[in-house]
Amino acid sequence: MTMNSKKDDLTIGIVGAGLMGRGIAQVSATGGCAVKLYDVRKEPCEEAVSFIEGMLNRAAEKGRMSAEDASAAIARIEIVESMSAFADCDAVIEAATENLDIKRKIFDELEATVGENVVLATNTSSLSVTTVASSCRHPHRIAGFHFFNPVPLMKLVEVIDGVLTEPWVTDFLVDLGKRMGREPVRVADAPGFLVNQVGRGYNIEAAHLVTDGISTYADVDAIMRDAAGFRMGPFELMDLTALDVTHPATELIYQQFYHEPRYRPSHMMRSRMEAGLLGRKSKKGFYDYSGDQTEPAAAKETPTYDGRPVWVSSRCPDARGKVLDVLRAGNVAIDKGPTPSDDAVILITPLGTDATATAVAEGLDPERTLAVDTLFCLAKRRTLMKTAVTNADAVTAAEAALTADGVPVTVIQDSPGFVTQRILGMIVNIGCSIAQQRTALPEDIDKAVTLGLGYPRGPLAFGDHLGADRILEILTSIHELTGDPRYRPSPWLRRRAQLGRSLLTPEA
Repeated sequence: MTMNSKKDDLTIGIVGAGLMGRGIAQVSATGGCAVKLYDVRKEPCEEAVSFIEGMLNRAAEKGRMSAEDASAAIARIEIVESMSAFADCDAVIEAATENLDIKRKIFDELEATVGENVVLATNTSSLSVTTVASSCRHPHRIAGFHFFNPVPLMKLVEVIDGVLTEPWVTDFLVDLGKRMGREPVRVADAPGFLVNQVGRGYNIEAAHLVTDGISTYADVDAIMRDAAGFRMGPFELMDLTALDVTHPATELIYQQFYHEPRYRPSHMMRSRMEAGLLGRKSKKGFYDYSGDQTEPAAAKETPTYDGRPVWVSSRCPDARGKVLDVLRAGNVAIDKGPTPSDDAVILITPLGTDATATAVAEGLDPERTLAVDTLFCLAKRRTLMKTAVTNADAVTAAEAALTADGVPVTVIQDSPGFVTQRILGMIVNIGCSIAQQRTALPEDIDKAVTLGLGYPRGPLAFGDHLGADRILEILTSIHELTGDPRYRPSPWLRRRAQLGRSLLTPEA
């Protein structure tokens, strides 16, 4: 069977006139579809239509669409008083609250109303599409159609195949998504689908870094913004989205994956959520938003370089070259001996191991040794990691040497892998796991993540950019050092790293 998503009189029913429902109604109407909007109360529908009218008129005033097109789109939206009005719809999209019982009740009523060939879609962000469809008489015509908030601005839509969904249904929804001006990505039903799975790598690992005593919220955010190039740090992002939204989704994904270690939440997140530290909406989260100052406090004053020589390990030649370039730019005295002199500060450049283990393995004095993260370019921020016994004078001297050219340095405690190494390792590994499980095509994984999360690159492209072999080394080293299975490398990553192939390479 096929359905024509391009016909002029295509009619879409929408259940739920909240934030998501009104956004879906707007993009449906601007895509030329007739829209029937229903909610259990009429007031939300009226508010939604008024909001859409204001948005489209404003778009016309700013020249983003013609006044005629805005008026025509508004005229396509009809408020209906019961779901029986959906009898002549080609498709119905459910955008009700994230409650399985409520959704099942809606689909039960829809099946009693519409014909067998009408596509029924759920906008669920966290519930299994297969589970939603399991109580339906015709589960083959039910699929996920997951939009992102705010719908008119977020171009991505995940089109999710349930276990029993027939291909023509998601074929239709892919085309419908394009008609709505979205970028559809086809995804197999899985906990968190695609985007929400990858997003866990960013915020969960950041939370573990803090609970492990390695760094602070503000320092993790600064490192991920300045060194790794993300627009927002993970804690800033969680304050924006609200912890009572982020953490329950994290717990649900962990439970739905039968406690897969990669998605293990941090206990700190639940404690803060229960304390009401939700973020911007509660005026206090990881940062305080009660006054005018909503950003982390300004960086502390950096020490002045005093001429002390710096010795850099040659164990990793490329990494050593990066550090030497920084030291030369700051006119720092470099100890060029095969071993460090007695007064030299010692710098090492580990991947996935901690400063203590690396210092011991290289036979270096741990009291004078610090590690430098060279996973990313060192142009905007550098990260220094202490060993368990690095003395304060060595820390001050190393920080002064690495800031001599004016670029800030963040000092963290000893950790198996730096902040960027742990977070990016997790993001790349989860992306590879999604590819390995055939949840989505490799190129679609990256497209969804860049559109849905705004990351500088998708997880697989990030792995290629940083080097799949380096990501594999980071994860393998952390896994061996900690014994924690959440760091075990995905077979997809390991095989392509071993073969020297792009992580975007599909199975033969």
